[in-house]
Amino acid sequence: MCGAKAGGPDASTIKPGETTIQGQVTRDGEPVTGYVRLLDSTGEFTAEVPTSATGQFRFYAAEGTWTLRALVPGATADRTVVAQKGGLAEVAIAV
Repeated sequence: MCGAKAGGPDASTIKPGETTIQGQVTRDGEPVTGYVRLLDSTGEFTAEVPTSATGQFRFYAAEGTWTLRALVPGATADRTVVAQKGGLAEVAIAV
């Protein structure tokens, strides 16, 4: 089960006890707008959110191993993340 929040992460909106995956998409050190997909451990699509104007994204997900796929104009990039129950996983994705 996954819930996704569009827009940039705001630490004040993180729900205590929720498993959260968040981060930022950049190109050459600058934020990039686009989309980030959440794929489960078998590569199946689970959710997608647009990035904020500052390239930020957030997912609320179950614990486990996930792949994040950034989709931005002219590029894609994948990052694997292991989410711990009730934890916060911060991910930087450079495309």
